[in-house]
Amino acid sequence: MERKTTGTFDSYPEVMHAMQTRGLLLGAYDAAGKANFMTIGWGMLGFSWGMPIWTVLVRPSRYTFDCMEHAGAFTVNVPPAALTKACSICGTQSGRDHDKVELAGLNASRSQHVDAPVEEHSPIIYHCKVVSATDLNPAMTAAAIAEAYYPSGDFHRVYFGEVLATEASNTAREVLAP
Repeated sequence: MERKTTGTFDSYPEVMHAMQTRGLLLGAYDAAGKANFMTIGWGMLGFSWGMPIWTVLVRPSRYTFDCMEHAGAFTVNVPPAALTKACSICGTQSGRDHDKVELAGLNASRSQHVDAPVEEHSPIIYHCKVVSATDLNPAMTAAAIAEAYYPSGDFHRVYFGEVLATEASNTAREVLAP
């Protein structure tokens, strides 16, 4: 899919809708250079430290956590509705056990902006460099959230990725419109 450079926030409503309905694909390489994608339904696109930032959450128990720790970079790929099943696979299967690119029928290639994979059928891709990370503090997390989302104590690490480039196809807004 051909994409061009676009503004980071140009398709914000469509991106948030896709994240809430089917998820986005977080891409990172493992230590062996294998592409891995994890479906994310939580994340924030905003502005911190004078730069556009994608904030993504990854549990230490996840294979993607090891990829993120190794890579120092990631992509956020906004898939079309046609990849809903692939998002389900990437959200329920582990890269430790499966090659999710093959299993989900994804088309991965190397980002030209960061050391991370991109999913070629995604009409919007954010290329991010990790600039900070922090672990959620159980003592500072509301009890209702801790009980609902962390019953086993597997609190997320929060990664802050500077958006170095945003690319979108000419039809991205139409393809992703709610």
